[in-house]
Amino acid sequence: MSSRVAATIAAAKAEGRGVFVGYLPIGYPDLPGSIEAAVTLAEAGADIIELGPPYSDPVMDGPIIQEATQAALAAGFRFRDTFTAVKAVTERVDIPVVVMTYWNPVMQYGVDRFADDLAAAGGAGLITPDITPDAAADWIAASERTGLDRIFLAAPTSTDERLAMIAEATTGFVYTVSTMGITGERAELDAAARRLVTRLREHGVDNACVGIGISTPEQVTGVLDYADGAIVGTALVRALRDGGTELLGETARAFAAGTRASAAEAPTK
Repeated sequence: MSSRVAATIAAAKAEGRGVFVGYLPIGYPDLPGSIEAAVTLAEAGADIIELGPPYSDPVMDGPIIQEATQAALAAGFRFRDTFTAVKAVTERVDIPVVVMTYWNPVMQYGVDRFADDLAAAGGAGLITPDITPDAAADWIAASERTGLDRIFLAAPTSTDERLAMIAEATTGFVYTVSTMGITGERAELDAAARRLVTRLREHGVDNACVGIGISTPEQVTGVLDYADGAIVGTALVRALRDGGTELLGETARAFAAGTRASAAEAPTK
């Protein structure tokens, strides 16, 4: 199965850099505004867009993202709006758009129906933070059938047995959790992320993107010293909240420049 996400990462590697994956919640500040925000992110240099449907019990999300998703829910977001947003964004940008959602809404919607609708909307794949490969047989089958990437999470606490399972089941990239806990910004990224990426490589993982806590372009550059991509969420949502698409674009351009800095600092072969 060809993976648009993996192809994007490979193209960046050919340029000697890693990818910048940008997360935004769907429906914030409203549905049309969230579509414009995602397009702004792509135009500012994001390599992959990660869109998150708001969820009533976001156990992994930090306060900035929770504030945005609660506002979206209060404004009337419905899960089916996910496909409206993905379609509107993919019609205007040519980078992969993946969805990150908790598993319960997918189950309620119907796994096969979800996969069909996401593929029809032009989506490239799905990040599933709260389901592991051994519990995801229905989703693995649906993703194989529709050609969607399935992106599982690996954490510093994951056993080698679990990492082997994740390595085998994941396509696109492994979402590598930098620290245990909720998303947000941290002054220093946990050294556990570097160790985790090393362990994933030992299990044959080609593409590992690090998320949770990346809040500066310098941290993007640092992460790309050992990983294939850096995932940024909270800092982008804060920029959108505080300064609309203008500040979002400015912030995203700085993060995208961080990927080029990693290439510039790479030793010449």
